[in-house]
This record gives sequence, C-alpha cells and structure tokens, in this order.
Amino acid sequence: MSDRVLIFDTTLRDGEQSPGATMSHDEKLEIASLLDEMGVDIIEAGFPIASEGDFAAVNEIAKAAKSATICGLARANYEDIDRCWDAIKCAKSPRIHTFIGTSPLHRQIPNLTMDEMAERIHDTVTRARNLCDNVQWSPMDATRTEWDYLCRVIEIAIKAGATTINIPDTVGYTAPRESANLIRGLIERVPGADEVVFATHCHNDLGMATANSLAAVEAGARQIECTINGLGERAGNTALEEVVMAMKTRHDILPFDTEIDTSKIMHISRRVAAVSGFAVQPNKAVVGRNAFAHESGIHQDGMLKNPQNFEIMRPEDVGLSATSLVMGKHSGRAALRSKLADLGFDLGDNQLKDVFVRFKELADRKKEVFDDDLVALTRDSGADPAEEHLKVKFLRVVCGTQAPQSADITLTIDGVDQQATAQGDGPVDATFNAVKELYPHKAKLQLYQVHAVTEGTDAQATVTVRMEEDGILATGESADTDTVVASAKAYVAALNRLRTRREKLGGKEVREVSYKDAG
Repeated sequence: MSDRVLIFDTTLRDGEQSPGATMSHDEKLEIASLLDEMGVDIIEAGFPIASEGDFAAVNEIAKAAKSATICGLARANYEDIDRCWDAIKCAKSPRIHTFIGTSPLHRQIPNLTMDEMAERIHDTVTRARNLCDNVQWSPMDATRTEWDYLCRVIEIAIKAGATTINIPDTVGYTAPRESANLIRGLIERVPGADEVVFATHCHNDLGMATANSLAAVEAGARQIECTINGLGERAGNTALEEVVMAMKTRHDILPFDTEIDTSKIMHISRRVAAVSGFAVQPNKAVVGRNAFAHESGIHQDGMLKNPQNFEIMRPEDVGLSATSLVMGKHSGRAALRSKLADLGFDLGDNQLKDVFVRFKELADRKKEVFDDDLVALTRDSGADPAEEHLKVKFLRVVCGTQAPQSADITLTIDGVDQQATAQGDGPVDATFNAVKELYPHKAKLQLYQVHAVTEGTDAQATVTVRMEEDGILATGESADTDTVVASAKAYVAALNRLRTRREKLGGKEVREVSYKDAG
C-alpha cells in the first residue's frame, strides 16, 4: 500500500460552518489560493447549493485552482449533485462529494428505511459518477452506524462509481483504537475496497481528532480530511498542521508522506484566524503563540545549549523566523520588506508604505518590536480603500471610577469629518455608542475579542469585532497599543465591510439554504 497520504482541506466548507466564521467571497478565494500554493491535494471549496454566494465562490475557486482538486459538497439528491457539478466542472480536477447519514439516529432525518436509503445511495452516487470521474461518498455518522449496514452501503457506493470512501466521525465520538479497527475492518470486509481510497474525517469533541486520523492512516486510510487551525463545528475538526507535522516529525513511526510545504503553515494559520475571527489559542499545537516559546529557566538554559533539548520541530519548518526580535525604530523599508517576506507577506508598494509608516509609529512607542507585532500591523493594513467609507480620525476617552465613561470621536464619513460625544458602560461601549451616533445602523455586535499580540504593558492589542445585519456577517480587526483605539478601528472596519457587502447584494437580505454537515 502506498505511503502517500492525501490532504483534503475543508476549511472553506466544514470550517466555515463554525457559527460566526462566515468568510467573504474574496477571503474564500484568498484562502483557497494559499491552500493550493501550500500543496493541499483536495480543497473542499464549499456547498454550492447553500446559497448563490457559496456557488459563486466555489465556481471562482474552481476556475483559479492551479494544482489542487476542487471539491464541492452535495446532499444525496439530484438537485444538489447537479448544482455541485455546475460549480466545479470548470476546474482542472473536479470532485463531487455526496453524503447521507447512515446511523440509526441519522436515518431518521430523511425518514428512510435501510433498503430505501441503500437505493438512494446507489442512485445518487451513480448520478454523480455520470457527471464526474472523481466522486467521494460519505456515510455521515459512520462511527455510530451498524458495521454490517455500513459495509453494505459502502459496497453499493463503490459499485455505483465512488472513487473515494470517506468515513466521518461526525460527532467526535470514537477513540483511536476504534478508528483504526473500523478502517481496517472495512478494507478487509468490503468487496472492491482495494479499488478506492479510504478517507478519515474526525471531529474533536473529545480532543482526539488528530489521534483518530493518524490511527486511521496506520490502518490503511490514505486521505485525511482536516482544516487549518482545526476550525470547524462545535470543538472543530482535525487540524491540518497537527497531522502533517506529526507525520513529518515522527516519520520513524508514521512513515507516511504528503506534498504539503510546511513552511507556509504559519502564514495561512494567521490568515484563517484573521478572516474567520477565530483566534488561535496560545498553547495550540504547532501554530500557537507559545508553541516555540520557553519561559522556564531550565528550559531556557537547555535551549541555549541545544534547541533540540526542548524543541522537536524547528520554527523554520512551519514558517516562523528563527529569531523574533530584529526590527526597531532604526530599521529601513528594505529591511521591513525582507522581514515581512520571511513571515510570508508579499506586499505591494502602497501597502508596504502604509505598514512602514505605522511600523515607525509603533517602534517609537514600543521598546521591542516582535514578529507578531509586524504580523498584526500587516493584517491591520488589509482594508480596501474603496471600502473605507468610515475612518477613525480622532478618539479621546474619559474614564473615572464614579461618572459614566465618555468618548469623543471624529469620524471621516465619505470624506467629511464629523464629531460626536457619547457615554457608555466603559470606554469601549462609549466609543461604540459615539460611532453609532455618527453612523446610525441596526447591526448587532456578535463578537468582541481582545488578544495581546506580545507581552508587556506596551504590547499591541488585536481586537476582532463581528457584526450582523439582515443576515449579512462582517468581521473587522485592528491592532494598536491602545486597546480602545484598536476597538474603534475594528468596529469601523466591520461597519465598512457590512456596507460594502450590502451594496454588492443590492440591499437584499441574504438567506442561506439549511443543510446538514457531511462529517
């Protein structure tokens, strides 16, 4: 059996299903391009029938893909499958992924008997194969499906033309030993199993998604379904960076290979965190801020003597620079461009000019400028000037232990400066109230997060704000050494994006078709 493991990334489908993680059209195209460049084998670009927006994004990704197979998701009905094919047929390498829930609980959703479901599986997989040579089929909630029935329907799917059989642990219920036994048993028992690729799709509800995926590979699975940062519904999915680096670092006991350029991991991790609004926890494996940090005296001493004492991976392997403190107020533009390139950012001249100005301002305020500070500055500079209907020009807040907090703000609205003062329950609330006085809106604040970029009292704060209005979601992010200033800029950025998206949609309300997860 081949030692090559295919990486199937579903960040843009299963990852985006995380409540509040909706990405814009352009953000999806950007992430898909980064996945393609990184060497992902299959990109599940979305669920084309869910909405016109999802269809358009999948279609554009299919047209732009250079190397990756582009996959669309479809439920077990002809309408979904036909719509999926329409979205992906322009890809150099298209794949239809169709699914249905096969466990006793999930069979109740479409209210089908075992025989009726088996017939539908045959008919829908046949329909997909008549359209596309590359068909993936998933028995949703496979790990809670009776083994005999699971073998029966997998055999039907293979005979109908499925080329990949994906085994989803939809609710994160299984454990590594069970995961391995299931894959091994299916390969041994199902006729025709040697003619298809078996895949594993694990959720992290019990914290075992990575372990379950690797156990499945050891048992014979040759495709791992995963997401960047483990993004996904509930507790998330198998994290791409974890399984890839596990196989690379422990190749002695996991002798499997992928085509992933691991040096691009950190950059895409940061971009997914930024566009989704889901920050990476500091102690997250591989990509967390503390993954290559050492504070203990014993650890620091050991690191100085030999980094291998306490690091099993090199920072460079995942795209981190070996040193973190190299930039200061005397650094020039060429040095900044080179440093940002090392961090995975290729900026145009205008964007570099903007980042350089704010870098100098930051260097004057901070004693030390770290890599993460530069990343925050770069992410904060990504706004399209055409979207900047609102811009924060001036902000002053007054805080006291007795009186209500107040904010005095000046916004530039479509080129005209306007000023307002408002009170609130704290400086951030007062600031948001002042913005709303100048720019009335009905958008609801769904998320407000503050993260320190680095350590110390002069650390930059990265603020993420997510707003919702009439079904449209938009996320704004900004970084500043002043948390209230960063909050104001993030809030305004989200409002700018809401306005832009409303204009693109012609003011129509966005309505998504409800659907079930494929894993």
